[in-house]
Amino acid sequence: MNSENRLYLRQAQIGPMANYVYLIGDATARKAVVVDPAWDTNAICDFAEREGYEIEKILITHYHPDHLGGRMMGHSVEGAAEMLRRVKAKVYVNKLEAEGARKVAGLSDSDLVKVDAGDKFKIGDFDLTFIHTPGHTPGSQCFLVEGNLISGDTLFVNSCGRVDLPGSDPEAMYHSLNTTLKSLDDSTVVYPGHAYSSEASTTIGDQKRHNMYMRFPTLDEFLDAMGYSRH
Repeated sequence: MNSENRLYLRQAQIGPMANYVYLIGDATARKAVVVDPAWDTNAICDFAEREGYEIEKILITHYHPDHLGGRMMGHSVEGAAEMLRRVKAKVYVNKLEAEGARKVAGLSDSDLVKVDAGDKFKIGDFDLTFIHTPGHTPGSQCFLVEGNLISGDTLFVNSCGRVDLPGSDPEAMYHSLNTTLKSLDDSTVVYPGHAYSSEASTTIGDQKRHNMYMRFPTLDEFLDAMGYSRH
């Protein structure tokens, strides 16, 4: 079995906000990580078990409750804390959002692993790299494995995450899109955090050509399009 066939990657839309949840694993080792488990953690765990995978890590792109779990608009969203009742795992968050993750989702410090830009770990024989992409939130991060990018709420198909929320930073978003992610290989397949398009995935090359937020040559033009100004 070659490496392409061994990489297990499943995308599922779940919840009223069209969130995508991801399972990434090694088909030989039968170990997997789950990205942004929220809304129905039992369904996510049941699916992984039916597929024959053991969830060993929980990865969080950012600390908003629709991706992590917690209180949101007067409602309680299931998430990482509930999943920890069924799986023996740690929750991997960017170091800048560890405190926010504890407060939002009711996690303890011992539940968390704080990661930084460029950190790596193994999924079976595959390397997964954490890419820090602030803008939507201070600790937003993407996950790169075998030419696949789980982009959370940083990069959508032909769009990007909001920058008008508490902790958002439009200037940081510009650099995340136009420096950090734009430097990836054009063939990199992008899997976003929400089903906001009829396309479930895209590529970095397609986004360079078609996503207006990755086509502004200057920060000022980007900020103007976002409704912000440095002046």
